[in-house]
Amino acid sequence: MASSLVSSPTSSFLKKIAFHKCKKQVSKKIVSVMAPHQSERKTYTTGSLKTGMTMTEKILARASEKQQLSPGDNVWVNVDILMTHDVCGPGSIGIFKKEFGEKAKANPDYKGVCHVALAQEGHCRPGEVLLGTDSHTCTAGAFGQFATGIGNTDAGFVLGTGKVLLKVPSTLRFVMDGEMPHYLLAKDLILQIIGEISVSGATYKSMEFVGTTVESLNMEERMTLCNMVVEAGGKNGVVPADSTTFKYLEDKTTVPYEPVYSDAQASFLSEYRFDISKLEPLVAKPHSPDNRALARECKDVKIDRVYIGSCTGGKTEDFLAAAKVFLASGKKVKVPTFLVPATQKVWMDIYTLSVPESGGKTCSQIFEEAGCDTPASPSCGACLGGPKDTYARMNEPKVISHIFPGLKHLRVCVSTTNRNFPGRMGHKEGQIYLASPYTAAASALTGYVTDPREFLC
Repeated sequence: MASSLVSSPTSSFLKKIAFHKCKKQVSKKIVSVMAPHQSERKTYTTGSLKTGMTMTEKILARASEKQQLSPGDNVWVNVDILMTHDVCGPGSIGIFKKEFGEKAKANPDYKGVCHVALAQEGHCRPGEVLLGTDSHTCTAGAFGQFATGIGNTDAGFVLGTGKVLLKVPSTLRFVMDGEMPHYLLAKDLILQIIGEISVSGATYKSMEFVGTTVESLNMEERMTLCNMVVEAGGKNGVVPADSTTFKYLEDKTTVPYEPVYSDAQASFLSEYRFDISKLEPLVAKPHSPDNRALARECKDVKIDRVYIGSCTGGKTEDFLAAAKVFLASGKKVKVPTFLVPATQKVWMDIYTLSVPESGGKTCSQIFEEAGCDTPASPSCGACLGGPKDTYARMNEPKVISHIFPGLKHLRVCVSTTNRNFPGRMGHKEGQIYLASPYTAAASALTGYVTDPREFLC
């Protein structure tokens, strides 16, 4: 970096040091160039050369042992955690730690969806670099960590060397302020952002989330926020670590970590500001995550199922949110409602944690009273379609003639997942409305896309 900032003195100090003479003519020819001696100037001793860096730039600078990085720089990065997995299969999380090649080992115990299990197992730590063989690895950015998805070839190289070659992304900053309305969840926030910038608006860029609203979110909600940056094309998402982060990690890891934060003079490619207090519940209509609409504007859309699950919407807090809506309504669902916890721990929480203001009832009890399907075993489930026998996959229309008489063909799902492209959850004619757990639960109760404010006072 120093060499690019210190101008070359060559042109100012050219010296003609030899002349060739002959009888007929005299020519003046430069045969060598001299420059006055300069002492070596190291970046860390020249404070005026150092410019402000964003969180992502700082993490990658430290991991590449550089004093300074700028967007566009290509650097070899030392990787702290590599996650490999077989989607939905046995052993779907394999963790390889810093001691690559010597003490690396796979985790033989099935945990569930890797992006949620990583956090639960204490592998998401501020200031570190985490890579994984799935696009939603960016979820871990909620912990102030650089986390992104890579391919199997890169993963093999990381496993052998502990390094990866990365281009430093520029950063988009999203400032969200205002009190979070009680009927909103982080899913609404990220759908608002993606609707604003489009599914290509953050291509190979870092998305940094700050502001009083972000600070008020619990860790699982921050994970939802970072989880879907890839749906905007982002390289990674990141939330500054704070007391909420540190408290979450207290009983999950003993590994020391050092958080970093963007400098006050850091340069951001763009900055977006939102007053969240004025935001309403949102959905992403078929067939793109940026096809944003207000939930209340879709109140006439008939549905034949609801799906609550995935790395985006299958965490403990997501099921607690859905249970809150069912509890408030006191009604039964009108369409099949599938529940797929992300991990074994989430599954246990559904059966053991009491829902606030429920008189001690667990999520499972509330779901049963509402007529939902029994919570399935932890997996990615129908989020990515899969074989035809995948639980809750969109295959044939559900029988809902008792709700909509005479209706024969309907494959419309309100889902807490992350993508709604044609065929994503199974049948190519399926229509997927992405929504928060609040909106999904409210829609299950009516058989239409429904604003959760109908049930949340």
